[in-house]
Amino acid sequence: MPRLKAITTGSVPSFLDVVLNIDEGDESSSLASQDTWLAQMKAKGTGKLVMYGDDTWLKLFPGTFDRADGTTSFFVAVNSFACMAGVGIVLTPHMVPKQREMDGIVSQIYKAIETQDHLKSTLFVLCGDHGMNDAGNHGASSPGETSPALLFISPKLKSLQKNQDSPLPDAEDFQFYSTVEQSDLAPTLAALLGFPIPKNNLGVLIPDFLSIWPKKADQAYLLHQNARQIQTVISAASGTKTFDGALPAESCASPTSDYEQLACEWQGPSNTLMSARVGDDMDSQWALPVVTVMPNLPTQHSDLHLIQLTIFQWLRKAQELMSGMASNYDMSRLILGQVTALLAVIFSLSATIKTVSPTRSLTPLLVISIAYSVMMFASSYVEEEQHFWYLATSTWFGYLTLRGFKRTNTTFPAHLLLTAFPVLASLRLLRAWNQTGQKHAGTPDIVKLFIEPHPHFLWLLVGLTYFWTHRQLVYSFHGRIPVPINYPVMTGLVLAAFTFKAAFTLEDAPELVVEFVKSSLLDFTRGASLIARARAVFVGLGLVAMAAMGFILWEMGTGGRKRSPRKVPAEAITTLQHLYTILALTQSRTANIPLFLIFNLLYWFLSSEIDAPDGQRLSTVELGISSLLLQYASFFAMGGSNAISSVDLSNAYNGVSNFNVILVGVLTYVGNWAGPVWWAFGTVVLLGKIWRRDQRQKRLGSGNNGKRGSEEKEERAEAKQMLEGGQISPFKIYVAVTTLFTAVSVAAVMAACTILRTHLFVWTVFSPKYLYCVAWSLGQHLVVNVGLSGLLFWLGSL
Repeated sequence: MPRLKAITTGSVPSFLDVVLNIDEGDESSSLASQDTWLAQMKAKGTGKLVMYGDDTWLKLFPGTFDRADGTTSFFVAVNSFACMAGVGIVLTPHMVPKQREMDGIVSQIYKAIETQDHLKSTLFVLCGDHGMNDAGNHGASSPGETSPALLFISPKLKSLQKNQDSPLPDAEDFQFYSTVEQSDLAPTLAALLGFPIPKNNLGVLIPDFLSIWPKKADQAYLLHQNARQIQTVISAASGTKTFDGALPAESCASPTSDYEQLACEWQGPSNTLMSARVGDDMDSQWALPVVTVMPNLPTQHSDLHLIQLTIFQWLRKAQELMSGMASNYDMSRLILGQVTALLAVIFSLSATIKTVSPTRSLTPLLVISIAYSVMMFASSYVEEEQHFWYLATSTWFGYLTLRGFKRTNTTFPAHLLLTAFPVLASLRLLRAWNQTGQKHAGTPDIVKLFIEPHPHFLWLLVGLTYFWTHRQLVYSFHGRIPVPINYPVMTGLVLAAFTFKAAFTLEDAPELVVEFVKSSLLDFTRGASLIARARAVFVGLGLVAMAAMGFILWEMGTGGRKRSPRKVPAEAITTLQHLYTILALTQSRTANIPLFLIFNLLYWFLSSEIDAPDGQRLSTVELGISSLLLQYASFFAMGGSNAISSVDLSNAYNGVSNFNVILVGVLTYVGNWAGPVWWAFGTVVLLGKIWRRDQRQKRLGSGNNGKRGSEEKEERAEAKQMLEGGQISPFKIYVAVTTLFTAVSVAAVMAACTILRTHLFVWTVFSPKYLYCVAWSLGQHLVVNVGLSGLLFWLGSL
C-alpha cells in the first residue's frame, strides 16, 4: 500500500502507512480524498476506469472504478494473474512457470495493441511496487527489495528505442538501464495521457520521454509545469512565500534555509535563463501561460536545451529536499521519551539490585544488555541481530555445561556425551535452521538443504513432534480422567491439529506433502474446509483447557486426596503449557515444527540443572537469563528478523473467515512469536520447580522431618506468605531480570533512532527495529512474561 501511494499520488508515503498496511480493515489510509492520476483520469471523463487484481486498489480508491473485480491479497489463488507477488514471496517451484505464463500474457496484450486499430493509442505500463530479496521477502533496504522493474510499452514509443542489449548480465545492485523514483510515474503519466499533475506530487517527469514532443519549447514547458507544481508543494510545506517574488542578492549569497536556496536557484541571477522569452517555436495553446511565467525565453534550441537541463536539475534537488521532509522531528518529544526510558532503566536497575542476591549474579545480564545496546547503533548489526543472540546463547549454555564437568557424581565422557554435546549440537541446529537477516537471506540452511528436498523426512519429524506432544498431554491427565476417555480425547485433539497442518500445507506448499499424508490422513477428513479444521482445533483446545482447569480447581478444593497438593499446581501449569504447544504448532510453518523437539531437549537440560548438587544448581537469575536468550534465539531461528518483510502472515487467518483486527492480530503474534511464548510458559513451570526445590531445602535445613500433613501445611503457609509479599518469589526475580533487560534495550533503541534520525537507513532499518522493540517490550514482556506468565505462576501457587 505505501508504494501504491507513491505511484499514484507522486508523494512520499509515511512510515505510518507501512504499519497500517498490515491492518486489512483500516480505512484511514484511503486515497479517495487525495489528488491522484486515477482521480485526474476520472475527472477528464474520456473513458471508464476498470480494475482487475488485488483488492488493495479498491480499498485505497473506493468509488473510483467504473468496473472492478478484486481479489483479497491474503487469499490469492495460485493460478490467478494477480498472484505474481504472492508466488514470489513464498519462493515456491511455481515461480518460474508463473513468470513464463505472465510473459505470455504481456506478449498477447502487446500483439493486440499492435494489430487492433482501436488499441493503437494504448499505453501499457508494467511495473512492480516492490522487489524482493533472495528469501522471497520485501520491505527492507536490500537492492533486490528496492529495485522493482518499470516498463512502458506502446507502438508509439518505438521512436524512443535506443537499441540497447537485452537481456543484460545479472547485477547484484539490480541497476540495469536507468533508475527513476516511483513518484516519477505520476507526472510522466500526466504528460503522456494529457491530464494535470496531481497537486501533491514530488515526482519528476522521466526525461527519456521528452523527445516525443519534437519542439524544445514544448519540452521546456512540460518541465516548467512540473517545477511550478512542486513549488506549490514547497511553499505549503515551508509556510513561506519564497517563490512569490525575486529574492535580494544578499539573501541568495547566504541562504538561511534549504527552501531559500531552492528559491535562489530558481529565480536568482545565476539562472537568468529562467526569465528569458519564448519565440515562435512552441504550440500556440501553451504560448500564453509560458510567456506569462517565462517572459524572455530565447528561441535558439541550444538555449532551450540548457533550460531543460537547468529545470531538471532544480527538480531533482527539490524532490530530494521534499522527500526528506519525513525526517522533520519534534525534538522535544523525542527528548522527553528518551528521558522517560532512562528513568525506567534507573528504576528497574534499582529494583533488580534490591530483589536479586547476590548482586554479582547479575553480571552476565549486564554484559548482555550493554553489548546489545552498543549493537543498536550500527545498521548492519541491527539487520543481522540474530548472530548476537546465537553467539550469546551458545556461550551461556557452554558455560552451564562446562560447570557440569566439575561435579563429583559424573564422569567426563558421560557428561560430554549425554549432556554437553546434545545441548550444544541442538543450539547449532537452532542457528542453522532458517537463514534470516538481510545479508545472507536466502542462502542455504537446514530447511532449504534437507527439509524441503526431503518431505518424507520432514513429515517424520513433524509426526514425531505431534506424537511427543500427545504423550505429554496424555500423561498430564493421567489419574484425573479414566484412560478410555483420556486417550481418545487427547488423540482426537492432536489428530485434528495434525490434519489441519497437513491440509494447510497442501494448499500453501503442495510439493511438501507426501502421498502417505494425503492418503491416510487427509482422505480421512476429506471435504472439511481449512477454516472448519482450524476452528475444530481452537475449540478443542479451549474445551480441554477448561476441563484441565476444572479438574485442578476441584482437586485443590478437595485437598488433593488422590494427589499431593505440591504436585497439583505444577501439573496445572504443565498441562496448560502442553496445550499451548498444540496452538504454537498450529500457528507455525510446517518446516519449523521440528524445532519444538529441540526446544524440549533444551528444556530438559534446564530442568535437570535445577536439581543439580548445591553450588552448581541453576539459580533463578540464571534461569531468567537462559529464558531471555532462548526467547530471542527461538524467534530468529523460526525465521524472524528486524525487517517488516519477515512478519509471517501465512497463519494469520487460521479459522477466520473475515478480517477481524483482534483475532488476526493475536494469531499473527502467536505465529511470529510462537517460540518465545513457548519459552515464557516453560520458564514458569521451571520457576515452580525452583520454588519447590528451595522450600524443600529450607525444610531440610530447619530439621523438619515431620509427617506429610505438616509439610503440606508449611508449604501452603509459605506459598501464602510469598503471594502476599512476605518473601521474594522466584517469579519476582525473573520479572526483575527480564524487566531490566527490556528497559535497557528500549532506551538503547530509542537513543539509536534519535541520534541516527538522519541516517540513510532510518526508515528501512531503525524504524522497523523500533516497531519490533515495541512488540518485544509490550507484547512479549508485559503481556506474556509478566501478565500471562504471572497468571500461570499464581495459579500454580494456589
